[in-house]
Amino acid sequence: MSNRKKYVQVGVGGRARFFYEALAGTYKETSELLAFCDINQTRLNYANKLIQEKYGAKPVNLYKAEEFDLMIQKEKPDYVIVTTIDRTHHKYIIRAMELGCDVITEKPMTTDEVKAQEILDAIKRTGRKLRVSFNYRYAPYHTKVRELIMDGAIGDVFSVHFEWLLNTEHGADYFRRWHRDKRNSGGLLVHKATHHFDLVNFWLGSQPKTVFAMGDLNFYGRENAEKRGITKFYSRAYGSENAKGDPFALHMEEKEGLKALYLDAEHEDGYYRDQSVFGDGISIEDTMGVIVRYKNNAIMTYSLNAYMPWEGLKINFNGSKGRIQVSAIEKTYVNAGGDSALEGAVKMKNITVYPLFADAYEVPVEEKEGGHGGGDPVLLNDLFGTPEPDRFNRAASHVDGIMSIMTGIAANKSIATGMPVNIDSLVKW
Repeated sequence: MSNRKKYVQVGVGGRARFFYEALAGTYKETSELLAFCDINQTRLNYANKLIQEKYGAKPVNLYKAEEFDLMIQKEKPDYVIVTTIDRTHHKYIIRAMELGCDVITEKPMTTDEVKAQEILDAIKRTGRKLRVSFNYRYAPYHTKVRELIMDGAIGDVFSVHFEWLLNTEHGADYFRRWHRDKRNSGGLLVHKATHHFDLVNFWLGSQPKTVFAMGDLNFYGRENAEKRGITKFYSRAYGSENAKGDPFALHMEEKEGLKALYLDAEHEDGYYRDQSVFGDGISIEDTMGVIVRYKNNAIMTYSLNAYMPWEGLKINFNGSKGRIQVSAIEKTYVNAGGDSALEGAVKMKNITVYPLFADAYEVPVEEKEGGHGGGDPVLLNDLFGTPEPDRFNRAASHVDGIMSIMTGIAANKSIATGMPVNIDSLVKW
């Protein structure tokens, strides 16, 4: 037991459970969870209670955000897990490294090129390691696409058309919470699309070179609702008559996790998890289109819309020997609002290969237990267990993390300026 790796975690909101439940449960023999750190004592207490009641784990030590350095000094962890609000990721990543720890961070690694450069400089200065938890790489059908392209099913890939649809449950959720402020999340082209841009880098075995983008807020926000004739508004769902019967309202009091993490905790930090998606103050886009040129000369057209009637993707790869078409419909999941195993769960999927001068064929994909079609347990084993040899190289380094967010960061700059952006102009390696 003395050889167990030691972990602390900063940020215990909805996404944090993915990591600390794995440490308290499946990987308790090889890992030791020592402490939690957060700005909110109620959330800290809830996380501690959960690991005790659900996994029989002993309570861990609790620290407020201003005690982060003290936590590192007292607990002496091997790793710091960062699951805070996106705009603060760099702060904890860099400080953890300066204090002698390696880091595992939730995506996105950070939100802009200045913070990304600071992280790169800290890695060079300290020699510490940083992992980014891209679970979509591990979803079986995403891994299968990687396999098909690696094995030459359609030869050299020249172009990709990638369409992602967020529906009015999951997509709307980004406009209720802190993500709606671009300063916090970098917008959906950074916070959400980092998954998708990482997948394309992963599939193509390449990196983005030049990015051009357009985007706007067309559906959410008060002004857009007024244009559609809506007259009843509210600032938040809790306690609002106007929110009753509104399919876009989030009623936290009806969900144990949401109530415990946010409704019961809001008196401490004033954070309202259930803001109206048709309120003022939304600074992120809900309609986005991006064109990317990659270093291997492939091009991608990408579309992201956050108000669709179904959730999922359509992706087409065009190559020198044919075409791959991928489609999937995912089950929807509101963060901290239900069974986390439903996140990324697939209701329908199809991969079809269309070779030149031969019959098309469907490619079977084996699903397993766990989130993202069984991909989450494989990722967690890579992080906390005994990783198996992986010809697909799914484990994501800080380089992968940087390259995934650079597409979105460049896209944000392009939307603001109307000009294409060269990735090499944003960060220096």
